[in-house]
Amino acid sequence: MQGNWHEGNRFTLLAEAQQFLPEMFRAIEGAQASVILELYLMESGRLADALIETLGAAAQRGVTVLLLLDDYGAMGLEERDRRRLAELGVAMRYFNPLAWRSLAHNLTRDHRKLLVIDGERAFTGGFGAVDAFLGAWYEVAVRIEGPVVVDWVRLFSRLWDSPLSRGEGDAALVRGLKVLPEVQPGYRGMRGRVVWGQGHRYQAIRRSLLAQLDAAQQRVWICTPYFAPTLSLRNHLVRAARRGVDVRLLLPGAAHDHPGVRFAGQRFYGRMLRAGVRIFEFQPSFIHAKFSLADDWSAIGSCNFDHWNLQWNLEANQEVHDPRFAAEVSALFERNFLASQEVDPARWASRPMLQRLREWLWGCLDALLTRLR
Repeated sequence: MQGNWHEGNRFTLLAEAQQFLPEMFRAIEGAQASVILELYLMESGRLADALIETLGAAAQRGVTVLLLLDDYGAMGLEERDRRRLAELGVAMRYFNPLAWRSLAHNLTRDHRKLLVIDGERAFTGGFGAVDAFLGAWYEVAVRIEGPVVVDWVRLFSRLWDSPLSRGEGDAALVRGLKVLPEVQPGYRGMRGRVVWGQGHRYQAIRRSLLAQLDAAQQRVWICTPYFAPTLSLRNHLVRAARRGVDVRLLLPGAAHDHPGVRFAGQRFYGRMLRAGVRIFEFQPSFIHAKFSLADDWSAIGSCNFDHWNLQWNLEANQEVHDPRFAAEVSALFERNFLASQEVDPARWASRPMLQRLREWLWGCLDALLTRLR
């Protein structure tokens, strides 16, 4: 599903945790009425400790603080930290608690990432409350101000109030939230919309990206940490490259938290490279960011372009159609391309047999997972 396009927004690109984490913490510290936070990953550690303290301080001064976590993604959050949050007055709910009813039921996870302060400012990206985001993983976020914040709050509210979300936090708490998005007077705003999915085999984010691939005239640049694309996405990438569009993929290098996913995706490199797609593997660290650029359209959010995310998870991206913001995203891509190793087509064609075997084995497993119902 997707929200309507809204004019008059302000989007601020926040590259790397050194930028977005301090700003998000300052925003929570300055909250006057409400803080809503939705995360997939939250694990006990330094970052979680700091977040618990900051959320708790807001709740103690009378701010309504709602924390929605995915039940599976929060398995690493220790019981003492859960009790601490509750004692400090943070209302908590967990999406889709794990159960023995069926495998398919457990597979749908809330992979969204969202922070909204006082119904005025929002943040989204690929972040989580795990210590890896303090330096081991490269991530990107965006600060959102303006009318589109309303759609983010509505998206959160529906899931908080859903029968699939359970916990001690009152489901009705979201009904009293005030949403007052504002931008500075006289600001010539940006055009944006929220695109999201409701779970099993949704199509909205995929369709939006494919539409941009078809419409692009100059460039299509995609950064995703887990590249195991559907056949339709592979075909659209190839077609765009063959008609002369500058198609580039920014993907993780050897520093990967799930090497098997990398091998599964590499089995598609050959066809991409022969069509003229340029592939860059990021070298400094594991790149966990999810952002895309097609001419003056860009998207930043939670969705990876692999079968799992596109078929099972609840995801949400912020889309922006604005040349100024696109220029910032383009500059970010260029910096990351310089920190990457480009895959040479000739060398890739002569890669060792062991590498080919890894691609085949993990590709078979990936194909099996896509058949799960």
